[in-house]
Amino acid sequence: MLNIYPMRWKGRRQSTNIEDRRTGGGRGKVVGGGIGVLVIALVVYLLGGDPSAVLQQAGSINQPHQTNTAPLSTKEKEDTEFVSVVLADTEEVWEKLFREMGGQYEPPVLVLYRDNVQSACGGASSATGPFYCPADKKLYIDLSFYDELHNRFGAPGDFAMAYVVAHEVAHHVQNLLGISDKVQTLRSQLNQVEYNKLSVRLELQADFFSGVWAYHADRMNNILQEGDIEEALNAAHAIGDDNLQRKHGSGMVVPDAFTHGTSQQRVYWFKKGFTTGDVSQGDTFAEDAF
Repeated sequence: MLNIYPMRWKGRRQSTNIEDRRTGGGRGKVVGGGIGVLVIALVVYLLGGDPSAVLQQAGSINQPHQTNTAPLSTKEKEDTEFVSVVLADTEEVWEKLFREMGGQYEPPVLVLYRDNVQSACGGASSATGPFYCPADKKLYIDLSFYDELHNRFGAPGDFAMAYVVAHEVAHHVQNLLGISDKVQTLRSQLNQVEYNKLSVRLELQADFFSGVWAYHADRMNNILQEGDIEEALNAAHAIGDDNLQRKHGSGMVVPDAFTHGTSQQRVYWFKKGFTTGDVSQGDTFAEDAF
């Protein structure tokens, strides 16, 4: 059901940590075609996976491309303002929480692009979906993904969009806290199935941190209206591994291939973050976490 009470965001502060690459041209590294793209689309559309590992698995090639330099549409301009406000909210929340933990928050840069992009983690296309690159500490989003979220995954609404940004910022938080490095260090010590299980725990913690953000952002800026949290939960459910495998894969559910968690797990951890607002309760790596 369409939420007739959209998130309160208009007229509020926009982040200046935006790098808009939609108006420039150039050449770069883009994702190769064929099965590799399908693998990337299936895995990374789950949101926020390890782009360097995925791109290595799928392969990439150097070839020229022309960036789409068409003027921004009215919708693109509004979506840009929206994600800028959401990013500003994440800055305020995580600066506050890092201070409380005795640290200092370093906000990430959000890169907006069309069609394809080059990051320090490699090349990517729009089919890759939103991702965070720990090597350059930047988030990458082609805003056309939000149409995909609505039309393909059945997860409409502005707060579903906000959840996507918050999830990628959560990976940045994990990077700053050293959690991502610990997981990556274990990669060479584990087989693929065991590493997938570790990846699930990392992704579920990012969902938890997204919920923590929503908890504090609402108390700081009164952003939520009726139906907003339901939009985020709907998005989390839509992009669960099991749900995606049923609808967009072979139709079979293969738990050993999970990299982000089931729909139920993603919803649970987001709700726990939103209910508690307590970073310390997000240890998804504990043996009894699920």
